[in-house]
Amino acid sequence: MTTPRRLVGRIALVTGGGNGQGAAHTRRLAQEGAITYFSDVDEKSGLELEASLQAEGFDVSFRRQDVSSFQQWQDVLAGIDADHGRLDILVNNAGVLDLYAAEDATEESWQRTLDINTKSIFLAFKAALPLLRKSSSASVINTSSIFGLVGADGYLAYVASKGAVTTMTKSLAVTHGRDGVRVNSIHPGYIDTPMLREELAGLPEGSEAGILESIPLGRFSRSDEISGAVAFLASDDASYISGAELIIDGAHLAGR
Repeated sequence: MTTPRRLVGRIALVTGGGNGQGAAHTRRLAQEGAITYFSDVDEKSGLELEASLQAEGFDVSFRRQDVSSFQQWQDVLAGIDADHGRLDILVNNAGVLDLYAAEDATEESWQRTLDINTKSIFLAFKAALPLLRKSSSASVINTSSIFGLVGADGYLAYVASKGAVTTMTKSLAVTHGRDGVRVNSIHPGYIDTPMLREELAGLPEGSEAGILESIPLGRFSRSDEISGAVAFLASDDASYISGAELIIDGAHLAGR
């Protein structure tokens, strides 16, 4: 299937864009014609992906970034400002998944999850809004989760962090619609990525089969199926969609 070219000339930034699902977002936006910056704390993987995509002819640039640091947000965006003077697409993808019940979590583990998954959204807007306002088609896509909509056994900090992303997205959409900035959240279910495989390895035997049985489509999603949704929300095809929750889970939540 031919990839559409809906984002030609758009300036994009994908956080956590060097690995797994984020790398799929980076690739898809670049394939659709966006000038794509992507950041990650994993510098080795980021540079490898940059070299690979540039060899394929895509306009991509890697930046090392800890999304919980406001200074690093300022540094990354200063470079984009110097190069282009605006930002059209921001994909807040960076995140961590920690499996801790309240009795097992530490204050440090709780704070780390909230800093990376939730505080980063606040810092992103605080730093990026001046550049987003300069765009004629600004779109922000925040990565929540199906577990930003419902509870999950043992994932207290993760569920709290993603639930916050869901409601923050709505507030930001209401506040910044007048700036011409659309803000939406995506809510993936189980994506077949290294992060999921690592999670499954720590669960009791038979857990994978049980999860698959609970998904009406009977399989985990592919990374490209999530990235296609991100590209849609970034494009003019979604020009009147803002403040929305896009659930991408194979109908997993539909029967709950």
